[in-house]
Amino acid sequence: MKMAAAVPKVSRRRGLRRAGATVPVDALPAVALFLVTLGPGRVLSGPAWLLALQIALVAPLAWRRCAPLTVMGVIGLAAAVQWALDVQLPADAALLVALYTVAAHRPWRHTLPAALALEAGVLLAAVRWAPPGRFPFTAAALSAMAAAALMAGLWVRARREYVSALERDREHRARLAVAEERARMTRDMHDIVTHNLSVMVALADSAAYVRHSAPDRAAEAMEHIATTGRQALQDMRRSLNADRSTATSAGAYHSERSTATSAGAYRSEHSVTTRAGAEQSEDSADTRPAPGIAGLAALAEQVRAAGLVVRVRVIGDTETVPAAAQLTIYRLVQESLTNTLRHAPGARAEVRVEVSTHRAEVEVTDVSPATEEPAHAGRAGEGRGIAGMRERVAAYGGTLETGPVPGGWRVLAVLDLGAPR
Repeated sequence: MKMAAAVPKVSRRRGLRRAGATVPVDALPAVALFLVTLGPGRVLSGPAWLLALQIALVAPLAWRRCAPLTVMGVIGLAAAVQWALDVQLPADAALLVALYTVAAHRPWRHTLPAALALEAGVLLAAVRWAPPGRFPFTAAALSAMAAAALMAGLWVRARREYVSALERDREHRARLAVAEERARMTRDMHDIVTHNLSVMVALADSAAYVRHSAPDRAAEAMEHIATTGRQALQDMRRSLNADRSTATSAGAYHSERSTATSAGAYRSEHSVTTRAGAEQSEDSADTRPAPGIAGLAALAEQVRAAGLVVRVRVIGDTETVPAAAQLTIYRLVQESLTNTLRHAPGARAEVRVEVSTHRAEVEVTDVSPATEEPAHAGRAGEGRGIAGMRERVAAYGGTLETGPVPGGWRVLAVLDLGAPR
């Protein structure tokens, strides 16, 4: 509780320090107004109290942005004394400056009473000092000057609020872009890690099963595990480096620098792997294009090595499909095959990708062998994988259907390639 109470006090102290920094700046116009109105007001040739009244009218302007309402009240009080003494001073222009400041820095509930109070003073001044028969003209002229000061202050405040709104909108859009990029990276990390770990676990189980009866097959499985692990590290590094590049172009968020640090950590880890015998260099891993429809054959081969029979059919001209949409299609197939590998070992999977200029359809169906447990057991709840697929499909205004079919499970995704969101 003590800490919570201390926070507003600290904020108030900081606000006062920021406001106090404007006093030297505002003191300069106050001094200028004081000097300009000395001669016309015949202050120096009058009694001493006239100079004191001049100071009381002008000096508070040095604190006008620290406390606009207080400053206007002090100046108004000095003007009331001046009116009671029947003394005219050009330094009354300080009232216009004070009203402008209130309008520029305070809301309407403060500005309106200040404007009405000044207008009452204008009428009183016109009644006392207007030349005979010139009351309407004098009152109108003084009211016009007060209205000009009021409108100038309101315009400055509106302009400041407009600029602040633009800045907030820009910051909001930047935060949304960062959040969207993080979500994209999270989906990629999920797909990469779950797929490759599932393949590596299946390969490790196979190697352990045949290590005595077929050592050569066990050795081959271990080589596949090492290759899959290196591929996973390279894919993770590429995804993290892409996120770091986006953060560098944004250039303003500490969290993005932490992401870049994570990318550096993966770079170090990968450098150890390459020294242990990786075939690809760090530069080639960074510049290798993101996987797409053409990579589905290699993906199927990788899954086959883990024991899943896969057949891939691609229909249509894939060259017309944008690179981002191809990555989405690749990740959809990857996640679907990973789920099949985890939930339906020994199944057969059919992958169909049909593309056209404005549409892409991805269908992954697995058919499991006859077992006591249905092939779709354990898939009823939507985990992070299916949720990630829905997000990817939604980015293209498409639809995703997942559910059991006779003897297996089907994933059907339709992407609208005409207007990605």
